Amino acid sequence: MDLWKVIILFLGAFLGGVSVFLFKGDNKKTLKLVLSFSGAYLFGITVLHLIPDAYHGNDNYVGVFIMIGFLFQIILEQFSEGIEHGHIHAPQHEHYAFPIGILLSLCVHAFLEGMPIAEGNQNQLVYGIALHHIPAAFALATVLLANKQSSRKTIFFVILFAVMAPSGYFFSTQLSAGGIGNLQKYYGRIMGIVIGIFLHISTTILFESSSDHKFTIRKMIAVVLGMGIALGAFLAEL
Repeated sequence: MDLWKVIILFLGAFLGGVSVFLFKGDNKKTLKLVLSFSGAYLFGITVLHLIPDAYHGNDNYVGVFIMIGFLFQIILEQFSEGIEHGHIHAPQHEHYAFPIGILLSLCVHAFLEGMPIAEGNQNQLVYGIALHHIPAAFALATVLLANKQSSRKTIFFVILFAVMAPSGYFFSTQLSAGGIGNLQKYYGRIMGIVIGIFLHISTTILFESSSDHKFTIRKMIAVVLGMGIALGAFLAEL
């Protein structure tokens, strides 16, 4: 387990959350560009790295678990209201206990996202997740403050969110090393669930981060840049 990965994962979410106290006014345009880049980057990493790696074990059921992960993310979003996509709006209080519902959903989401990092050389994924968590944490802090949560509580909840991806990385490291029971033989299926979540998150970001699902020039540049960096790093490893 590499300490630098833990630090980057934590700082991405933490700095994204506390930045809500530094930036005033409407930052939606910048937020959408960051989302587009991170969504394209995550999609590229998932297609180029995670999916091929998941099928190395010749497990025919990996595809089933990818579908399960995709559907599981849909369920999580019934509680988070899409904050992991950078959506900032008033939560629907009648659907769940605020802010516990949002936090539980985001924490489960971040924990699962940290798990693939333990498999092989996933340095690209570390940066992708950290970048993806910046707007998610910013949206979380914005919603908390807008709903009369104190600054101290908001920072505490941001820190709680920030430690989830490193926790998933640690859990997965122990799992892949066979340190947690006999779960190691199911590692490919667990990764299938994570891949399904990544596919849902990345594609939703790409198609929802602009009005009317239209690609502006700026968004197109962000998307091409995100996928291009993922592809360039992939080719460099061959």
